[in-house]
Amino acid sequence: MQITALRTIIPILLLIGVGFGSRRLGILKKGDERVLSAYVYFFALPALLLANIAETNFDAETLRFMAAGVTPVVIALVFYIIIARILSLSKKTKYLLILSTIFGSWGFFGIPFVIFAFPTREAEKLAILSLVSIAVVSVTISITLLEYYKLKNTAIWSGLRVVLKKLAKNPLIISIFLGLAIALLGIEIPQLILTPIHMLGSTTATVAIFLLGVFLYGREYKRVFYALRLSALKTVFLPAIAFFTVGFFKLPEPHRSIIVLMHAMPVALSMIVLSERYDFSKETFASLILVTSMTAGIYLNLWLLILGYG
Repeated sequence: MQITALRTIIPILLLIGVGFGSRRLGILKKGDERVLSAYVYFFALPALLLANIAETNFDAETLRFMAAGVTPVVIALVFYIIIARILSLSKKTKYLLILSTIFGSWGFFGIPFVIFAFPTREAEKLAILSLVSIAVVSVTISITLLEYYKLKNTAIWSGLRVVLKKLAKNPLIISIFLGLAIALLGIEIPQLILTPIHMLGSTTATVAIFLLGVFLYGREYKRVFYALRLSALKTVFLPAIAFFTVGFFKLPEPHRSIIVLMHAMPVALSMIVLSERYDFSKETFASLILVTSMTAGIYLNLWLLILGYG
């Protein structure tokens, strides 16, 4: 456990610290994080997804693994819908609970953490496959909820058209479906093209964690204690659902553990952008990202211990 904890915590803290220090020392200025975020979001992470998905053999075992990744999100969504109806929760409260639970930092934090915890090529591919299955469902649900919150009383079909247009322009969704098309059609990407795509994708982990440190500096955080309570949904509730449901799919290790860990990842940085764009609980999500990101080194290693890596 000590070796695994050191292998995950130290690299993450160092990269976050360097990013934070770059702002503190004035090397990077306010707003520079947008450039780094755009690089990861539009170039590095899509390249990582495209290259790995295109090289994946989608057999029965792979599909079972991806189904195991989606199931906890669906269970959590149904649970909140039922609870909201029983307790007569407002639309905003219901949406806040759902978004706080299902919108994780699978690419910016999840893939780097899995690579540090399980330093093998297989683990990286499994992390990416789990991201594919979880992200397609979770991102679709999240953007749909935010659009309906923004559109208020707009007709369902009108809102759905807006959501589909936004998803069609999302670089992560595009890279996922492009990679799936290449893999399923058996198209082989020439090595001359594949090599630079891999090179671009390999920068994702380092830049994404560095970006977290840049992002955390100089922000005003409010409702921190409320965010701390709310963080239990992301750090305990959703991974606990994954922990108990993944057994039904009879997955080997490290497949089982990677799915649980990916569901435990901190709330995604992009949620702050979405919350500002849709004017939805901005202060809460800023603090929620802070709390889940800064405690991730502790609670993720506790999950590793529960999963038997201790």
